[in-house]
Amino acid sequence: MKIVRVQYTVQVEFVEQNKKNIQAVMDELRSIGNNDIKYSAYQLSDNKAFMHLVHYNSEEAQELPSNLESFKHFQKELKENLEVPPNAEDIEIVDSSTPVF
Repeated sequence: MKIVRVQYTVQVEFVEQNKKNIQAVMDELRSIGNNDIKYSAYQLSDNKAFMHLVHYNSEEAQELPSNLESFKHFQKELKENLEVPPNAEDIEIVDSSTPVF
């Protein structure tokens, strides 16, 4: 399993559109129904920073987001409206109160 955390900050006027773009990605992922990916996005307390946490259970799942039209649109608009660029890092789970996969 691979886990990636991405954090970035958008311009204040882009916050609502970013949330809509995230929703479109999540809708498309749900419609595919691939159980090898668990993707969640969070808005941080300053209301401009976002954190995405993605659990991949297979190598094929790692390719899935970047192949989605909604994700391509999300990335294009995000790139044009950043205040702080994305910082991506691989993380490792120590334990969880619920099954991850």
